[in-house]
Amino acid sequence: MEDARLQELDPETEFLFSKRKTQNDWELFKENVRPLKRGRNVSILNNALKSHTDNHIKKSLLENRRKLIEAIDTYEGDDPLQPWLECIKWVQEAYPAGGDFSGLVLIYEHCVRTFWHSDRYKEDLRYLKVWLDYAENCFDAEVIFNFLHANVIGTTHSAYYISYALHLESKAKTKAANDIFNLGISRNAQPIDKLKDAYRMFLTRSMQRPKAAEESVEKCLPVRSFGTVLSNPEHRLHTMGNFQPSRKNMKPERSYLAPIDVYDDSKIAITSCHDPDVSKTHLNSWTILGNRRERNKENNAFPSKWTSHKIPQRVGSRVGGPSAGAPLEVFVDEECEEAAHNLEHDEGGKSSTTHLRQVDGRDCKRETDLLRQNPLRNFPSNSFR
Repeated sequence: MEDARLQELDPETEFLFSKRKTQNDWELFKENVRPLKRGRNVSILNNALKSHTDNHIKKSLLENRRKLIEAIDTYEGDDPLQPWLECIKWVQEAYPAGGDFSGLVLIYEHCVRTFWHSDRYKEDLRYLKVWLDYAENCFDAEVIFNFLHANVIGTTHSAYYISYALHLESKAKTKAANDIFNLGISRNAQPIDKLKDAYRMFLTRSMQRPKAAEESVEKCLPVRSFGTVLSNPEHRLHTMGNFQPSRKNMKPERSYLAPIDVYDDSKIAITSCHDPDVSKTHLNSWTILGNRRERNKENNAFPSKWTSHKIPQRVGSRVGGPSAGAPLEVFVDEECEEAAHNLEHDEGGKSSTTHLRQVDGRDCKRETDLLRQNPLRNFPSNSFR
């Protein structure tokens, strides 16, 4: 009976009564999903978005991330970069919104810091893409691009020059972006056709930018219909005010053709004829300047010997001061000490991931903020050459 009743209904009502699921949960959270160039797996995406309401799924994601990080240390293959790439790819899929609590920025930084001195991966495109993804998550990506150029990392790939130039263009540094494109073309970065196409599009945008500015100014000008009379000053001022919105923020000007009061000092002489109390010095203040002594009267004070006065000293030791043999306590920054501690555990190009497995919650957010502000804070000083 129930099946016969459902067959008589329209498709939408039938679906609502059947209580089936569309597996399109991402439609409810798609504004919080960061796009990926390679696309996303819908089934993994739906499962990841359920972690907002399901604590069991949230714990399983954290456990899976911990296992992938542990697999990096236990890897014994010929390509130590591969487990890092697998971990990064999974975190990007499992945490579609990104954010500070995903730990993705920490994984980026730990990965690039592990292989920055390895000649094997300096020209590896996979390693360069990790650097570029790390740069997109930092506030000042130009620091990273300068580091790559100084250490000759990825400079044979066109992706480096395209990303660097687009970053400079976003900061309105058009000339510097043009120089980066020319540098990549002169070095014959591969694929060269992709670099030339990006440079051609950059030139097109650069040529259209001034024209767009002129068009915006022309749109602000008043539109006159045939036969409109603008000879009336009030009408002209009213029309000019329509296309100058910035004048609204200015102080109100005086009314048009309002008289200006001009000061006349001859009134003082006329008043002095009727008022005998007006002093002659007031009338002659502008004609008589006085002698040199009167003009320099503020400099007549004679200096005295102030070094003869002594402040009375209290007999005995100073109160609150350090003793003669007490050592001074040297301030140590906790962040710098932690960075140096992490560098001591990086041996032989294989970095320990123990710190990544332990960081969670607020510590993950705090370290992510520090890396975004200073992406190279954990690198040794000899890496800036």
